[in-house]
Amino acid sequence: MLNSIFSGIFDSSAAAVISPGTFLLCVAVSLALGLLLAAAYMYRSRGTKSFVSTVAMLPAVVCVVIMMVNGNIGAGVAVAGVFGLVRFRSVPGTAKEIGIIFLAMGAGLIAGMGYLGYAALFTVIMCAVLLVYNRLDFGTKKAAARCKTLRVTIPEDLDYTEVFEDVFPQYTSDCELTQVKTTNMGSLFRLTYDITLRSAAAEKALIDQLRCRNGNLEITVSRQETISNEL
Repeated sequence: MLNSIFSGIFDSSAAAVISPGTFLLCVAVSLALGLLLAAAYMYRSRGTKSFVSTVAMLPAVVCVVIMMVNGNIGAGVAVAGVFGLVRFRSVPGTAKEIGIIFLAMGAGLIAGMGYLGYAALFTVIMCAVLLVYNRLDFGTKKAAARCKTLRVTIPEDLDYTEVFEDVFPQYTSDCELTQVKTTNMGSLFRLTYDITLRSAAAEKALIDQLRCRNGNLEITVSRQETISNEL
């Protein structure tokens, strides 16, 4: 009776039939691996509840897809790839989110092929590598604390190409004007610079010098913006 409930209408003697016990075992292992990946992702990272839940469930979903295509790996990978694209259709994902999505899909694919031991080994190794990289802040620039984005508002009568050329060399080792924008009906310029301070303590002194030049108009200093983490 149980076998007839879980049998497919297209099953034949030429096609391998997955038993309910095997199906449940693969799904359970995939869910456990998903939880492990989600926990590794959350270590020193900020993620939304929905994304973390998706990572935890994704290996099981991919595992079921691979099992249901009944050994047709090409079709399975093509279908499973759709799940990886759904996340990035509307909301830009970071490089780390892309990586964890593919790790989850890889673990689910291995489990769906029936290699549960290899799936567990792959997940443990990759989680360990991810934790080590996060712990060591791998890829973080040592000078990141000195890399800033500076926005300065100046009156329209000042020449923005030369107004600060003698100030920046005193407090920065690198400076690049990245954007010029008019504001307040064209009466003001808003300049955006990517700068690298000579020392973190030079930030206030730089702001004081700029205030003297721009008539005490708005000045903003923030962590340097980058698109390297976006898709």
